[in-house]
Order: sequence, then structure tokens, then C-alpha cells
Amino acid sequence: MTRPCRYALFTLLLTMLLVRQAFAQPEKPAPQPLSSSVTVTFPQGTVTPSEVCGECHKAIYREFALGYGSDIHNRGVALKTPGEQGLDLPAHVSSTATAHAMAGVDPFPIHAREAEEEGRSCNVCHFPEAFEIPDMDVAEVFKPKPRAKGAEAGGLTCASCHLTPDGKIRGPYSLQAPHANFPDVRMKTSLMCAYCHSMGKRVVGKQTQTFLEWRDDFWKQGLGSQNCQDCHMPRTTRKLAESGNSPERVAARHLWTGGRSLQRLQNAPSQVVVQPAVGAASFEFHVINIGAGHSVPTGSNRRAIYLQVDATDKHGKTVARNEWMFAPWYGPRPDDRKFLEEDRQRPDVKAAMQADSQGPHEQIIRAGEERVLAWSPPLKPGNYTIQARLIYDLNRYNDRKVDDQTLFNTTTLKVTVRK
Repeated sequence: MTRPCRYALFTLLLTMLLVRQAFAQPEKPAPQPLSSSVTVTFPQGTVTPSEVCGECHKAIYREFALGYGSDIHNRGVALKTPGEQGLDLPAHVSSTATAHAMAGVDPFPIHAREAEEEGRSCNVCHFPEAFEIPDMDVAEVFKPKPRAKGAEAGGLTCASCHLTPDGKIRGPYSLQAPHANFPDVRMKTSLMCAYCHSMGKRVVGKQTQTFLEWRDDFWKQGLGSQNCQDCHMPRTTRKLAESGNSPERVAARHLWTGGRSLQRLQNAPSQVVVQPAVGAASFEFHVINIGAGHSVPTGSNRRAIYLQVDATDKHGKTVARNEWMFAPWYGPRPDDRKFLEEDRQRPDVKAAMQADSQGPHEQIIRAGEERVLAWSPPLKPGNYTIQARLIYDLNRYNDRKVDDQTLFNTTTLKVTVRK
């Protein structure tokens, strides 16, 4: 090729390159890794709004605030009677906000505080200061230090769990972040839940004992190795923060599905209906805590599970009915009407009396326990269907007509009665 031809070809290629660059979109700068220098601090402590964390941790905040990925469909909870203000978890999505997101900003803590401790902040777990994670073998779980009265606004925030007393953000990974980072593998264990989900020493049957129930009845007994997070914070793989050159990691979904989740309820107790003697009008109902790593129901003494049983004849008419209630005790003894007069002298008179006025009931079912209840209705000879239903109630003290109950298990058995 002659020199003029080579020069013309070079000129053409150069011109094409310049034209291409002129019309090309500018390249986006490559994402830079997060700086290890601290640029974000938390002068408000645990009062720091969760929205601040949500600016970087978008997916996690969306789960926390709106219940993304859960089956939470809260219908609102009346606190005592249909006329009282309800607990609402609003969201403009198909699910609703998590209980942690609403803890401390709904009317429930105020109501409980007035009923149980004469206006004192008994619900400190909704307004905690930054705390240290306790040891596994702690004999008594004390309440975390409460925020000052004027700092209760905002309720439970991201910082309530993730902020350490020295101002660092605890998490399961050692990583670079725009805030001081404190890697702590205990974040993935039930120890993280201990302070707010157990109070005092272990008393079998008492309310607010969930961590101790897990530790003593489930984990120490060898029933399983799962921690609270394994059921209530299922894992996913994603970026912890959407900004920057952050790699994908295994992370827990911040959902904490519980009593408002049909999936969680269906995975806890199961039941079996038995006719021990063929032809006899005697039946057994085996309620088995086969799926929960703690007692059921657990937590607040307001929670209850009802076992409702019906015997229907061949025409579908109910001819006999019975019911049992499983619920935590309010205090360190069984609820009983014989204590009502004594309750009048207590500072928490309202809460104590509403528990004792319902009288004795079935104790909560411990992890791995099989509770057997017997029933011998006066049935005439004939064919019947025995139906047993398990119903979860968010507040056993309000009117039973209030729509805060969930039917989560139904079992039937066709029987013949000859005598």
C-alpha cells in the first residue's frame, strides 16, 4: 500500500473514532469502596430515626418499616373494648409494618404502662438506651437502661439494637463503613434478643420469658440449635448497603414475624384428635409444640391460644362444645380469682385483676411439650364429627368479638359412639 493510501486510511479511522466519541454517552465513574474514615456519627443515640439508616440500607429499612417479604396483615388490635383506640400498623403495601417498627409509637405501651406500673416506663424495651449483649448463662435478665422521658419519641429504632454504648454500629461482619463499625458474631444469636424478650429470673408459665424459655427448654435440652433469628429473621443474600462498591453478603431479613403471621403460627403448635376406646364418648386432644423454640403462646400475658372443640351430628348440628385457653400468667403464680382481693392492694392493680378475674387456665406449652386434654361429652349413640380448632388471640382481655384472632389449625375426626 502506497504512503498516500496509508495516510488516507489512517485519517478515516481517526475521523470515525472522533465521531464515535462525540456521540457516545459519558461513562459513569466506577463505584468507590466505602471509606474507612468515620463520617457518620449518632449524637442522638438510640433516638436516631430509622430513616437515617434507611438512606443507605434501603432494603433492610423497607423490611423493617413496611414488612416487605412477610405475611403480616394486621387488622388492628383493640386494647380492651371495641370503644378503645386500636393498634394500627399502616402501610401502602400488601403487608404491614413490623411490630419492632411500631414498638413505642403505637398506643399499646402507654396503655400497658398505665395498667401495670402506674405511669412508670415499664415498657422500657420500646425506649432503650444502647446496651451491651449479655452472657448466655445470665441467671437473671434485667431491663435495659431506659431513655429519658423526653426521648421516648420514635420508639424502637435501628440504633436501639445496632448502636453500642461507645457509639459504634454492631453487626456480624467486619467491614469498612462511613460509621464506626464493631463486628460481633453474637448479633446472629438469641443473646441479641435476651434483654427485651425476657424479664427477671426463669419462672415456668410466667409472661415475658421467651429468651429463657428458648435457652432452658430448647437449646440446653438439645431440641435444636436454632437461634431466634433462624425463624424470625430468615436469611437472604444481598448488599447490606446499596450505595458504594459493597459486595453481596448473607443477611437476615428484618421482619420478626410472630403472632401476626399465619405462617409463623402454623409452624408452632400442631394437634391430634384421638378416640382412645372405640365406641366410647371420650376423646383426647394432643396439642404438641413441635415447631417453636420457646413456649406457646409466649411473651405478653395478653396473648392466648384457644382450643375449641365441637361435636356435630350427622346433620351437621353442634351437640356438644368445649374450650381451653393457653396463656402466660401475669405474675410468678397461676392466674386465679382467689387473689382478686389481694390484688386491690397492689400498685399494678388493674393489670393483676384483669388477669386473675379470668380465673385459672391452661399453662403455656413449653418447647417440645405434648399436652393431652381429655373430654367426655354426653353423646348419645350415633355417628359424629369431632372438630378441634386452634385460635390465636392477640389480646385475651378485650371483647371476643373483636377481630384480632386468627384461626391457624383445624383437625377433624369422624367417630361412632355406641355407649
